[in-house]
Amino acid sequence: MEIALRPVHDSDLPVFFRQTNDPEALRMAAFTPKDPADRDAFEARWVRIRASDAVTRTVLADGDVVGSAAVYGAPGEREVTYWLDRAYWGRGIATSALRALLAEVTERPLYARTATDNTGSLRVLEKCGFRVTATASGYAEARGAQTDEFVLVLD
Repeated sequence: MEIALRPVHDSDLPVFFRQTNDPEALRMAAFTPKDPADRDAFEARWVRIRASDAVTRTVLADGDVVGSAAVYGAPGEREVTYWLDRAYWGRGIATSALRALLAEVTERPLYARTATDNTGSLRVLEKCGFRVTATASGYAEARGAQTDEFVLVLD
């Protein structure tokens, strides 16, 4: 399978909206918008993202839009984030996409966060060189509860 990144196109947004409304994926991600089904809030968020200095990419697998990956935040505190359509989990796509993004964005350190029970995401981050440096707890909208998370760094 060929994995590639490209800039986000307007036509990607309906796909991202559908992907980020999968109940199982939301529960696994945990730290999500309060109401992921609010299309206006989704659109407004993407307007802000695309106007910011975030490096945001669409993830393609054999030419199909399967997710997104980004680096965002203030210098010295920048974080990575990614979302992959659940139908593509477990195939190494997230790892390949994150590696490609990390090759493009060479500044370090970079940070990441994942719910402590999201073993798939933790595995992706560790394969890409991130290491756990702390744990934290925060309110996870998708779970409606306080949820523990790992804080990771890539030096």
